[in-house]
Amino acid sequence: MQLSRRAMLAGAASTLASVVLADAPATSMRPRARAQPADYIVRRVADAGITGHVGVAVVDLETGVALESIEAQTAQPPASVTKAFTALYALETLGRQFRFETGIYANGPINNGILYGDLILAGGGDPNLATDDLAALAASVKQTGLFEVRGEFLVWDEALRNVEEIDAGQLDYLGYNPTITGLNLNFNRVHFEWKREDDDFAIAMDARSTNYKPTVTVSRMTLVDRQSPVFTYRNLGDVDQWTVARQSLNDEGSRWLPVRHPARYAGEVFATFARSHGIVLKAPKETTNGPAGRPLATLRSAELNEMMQGMLRYSTNLTAEASGMMATTRRVGATRGMRASAQEMGRWLAERFDGIAPAFIDHSGLGDRSRVSPLDTVKMLASPNVRDILEPIMREIRLVGDDDQVIEIGNIGVRAKTGTLNFVSTLAGYVRTDKGRNLAFAIFASDLDKREAGKREGAERPRGARSWNRRARALQQDILRHLALRLPG
Repeated sequence: MQLSRRAMLAGAASTLASVVLADAPATSMRPRARAQPADYIVRRVADAGITGHVGVAVVDLETGVALESIEAQTAQPPASVTKAFTALYALETLGRQFRFETGIYANGPINNGILYGDLILAGGGDPNLATDDLAALAASVKQTGLFEVRGEFLVWDEALRNVEEIDAGQLDYLGYNPTITGLNLNFNRVHFEWKREDDDFAIAMDARSTNYKPTVTVSRMTLVDRQSPVFTYRNLGDVDQWTVARQSLNDEGSRWLPVRHPARYAGEVFATFARSHGIVLKAPKETTNGPAGRPLATLRSAELNEMMQGMLRYSTNLTAEASGMMATTRRVGATRGMRASAQEMGRWLAERFDGIAPAFIDHSGLGDRSRVSPLDTVKMLASPNVRDILEPIMREIRLVGDDDQVIEIGNIGVRAKTGTLNFVSTLAGYVRTDKGRNLAFAIFASDLDKREAGKREGAERPRGARSWNRRARALQQDILRHLALRLPG
């Protein structure tokens, strides 16, 4: 939907008036209506050339006065701004010092270095587990003196309810749309690499991290002569079978692909490192039975506060989903699927912040059917004790001028979470102005008609999406510059 400039200007004034009357009794903020048609931000929104909806909400944190309200009550897809809600939910439910644990268990007696029973790799939901971590676990097991396992090698991933993919509407090969389980490795992605050799390509699938890159067989790639599609995927039960169009490859390159059998993937990688220490294991088998027996080695993740900071900085979807689902598990005392967990998070937020009504379908914002308004987002950000939790772990957003140079004036600063989908662009967080005022803000834009049309194209980047999102980001920068530099003290 294309909004006319006149309609935008007229609508902004009526929106602010309704927010003042409807929300003043339900929140500590005290909105005050102003002459919106003369307001700079309203005019910039009207002139930005962004189709669909644009919503803006800004509040002064010291006074509680609402400074801007443009379509602020219209719920839109929050995209990765969802992760700010998830970070708060996880930190307040699990605690800032919470750590995920991954363990190796011996289910049977060990005599003279021989385990007469099963060895179990048990995941505790750690979303940041990497290949280097499994190498460390294998070395710890070696230190126990174990050198032979007579039973099975089992992998357990039931600490979290398994989810095949975050958003079924996404293309199969997108690495940021992974499977979620209680045993995750390398964000449940496998590294595909190719290099031209004579008239063909050498290809490899590996589980690389900082120090190691073991080859894996649970994800396989076949070169096929065709123009399109670039990738195809088939689930063969125990194996992810990929094909790639030979004609689409340049001389050399790589990309990460999702793994749909994460437990077997982690099991194969661990077995590789165990073998390097002389411990030969059978092929990994998945088990639904929780870990039992003697713990041989345990790996603990970084503290949750550090993990949430990384999640907000790098927008890792798996970290958001695993952390949100673990918070729900602890909150209700049982595992829940991703959607049920996201709904539980929404209920928690509605209880925690009286008067807001978010509707989430996931914890990462990858799905576009979640809905939250800019006003509800700002109410959360501006509530007591929330800023102390979220602002320090949010990413610093650099302000740039029309000359694309970073603006470094006085003590201004922006810490916020971005969100991007095709034809969806969101930003929410905190601004410190040059006059020393502290503000909470949310800027949401979405054109869901164009997004749906883009999905039908079947392209990773549909026509018009890049320019639409670029205009939305430019508007965000324009609004932030105004807030940081032009507000009176």
